Amino acid sequence: MNTQIKNILPFLLFPLAVGAFAALLTTGSMEAYADLCQPPLSPPGWVFPVVWTILYLLMGFAAYLVANSGKCTNNALFFYILQLFFNFLWSIWFFNCEWYLFAFFWLAALWLLIFATIKSFGAVSPVAANLMLPYLAWVTFAGYLNLGVYFLN
Repeated sequence: MNTQIKNILPFLLFPLAVGAFAALLTTGSMEAYADLCQPPLSPPGWVFPVVWTILYLLMGFAAYLVANSGKCTNNALFFYILQLFFNFLWSIWFFNCEWYLFAFFWLAALWLLIFATIKSFGAVSPVAANLMLPYLAWVTFAGYLNLGVYFLN
């Protein structure tokens, strides 16, 4: 295995592991989600794991670019880890606790952390910042879905 792949692999696996652990802790969540009244534009359940896998890979690659930029990255990587923590806990609040309104506000905080991550990544690597934009867009859409579930249930 070449050195570059060895170096990038932990950055790709870390967000995937966070997502997998959240999925493990919320087993059966997509079935429960399907039983809820959902707002218009709600995608089918199979879309979520596909989109999240792509987003986790994009954010892992972005973090790799930042960490290997040779620039000071403390703030950027701090925001990155913090937003992943918020991302992980949102699943618990929404699916396990069914705290839909709390989860929405938690998601708003996550959105702000993703935005801060993008800004701090941008100071180090514009490419890394751009790789995080689909994640911000998806979390914006997730906010719409989350609030819709709150109002409809």
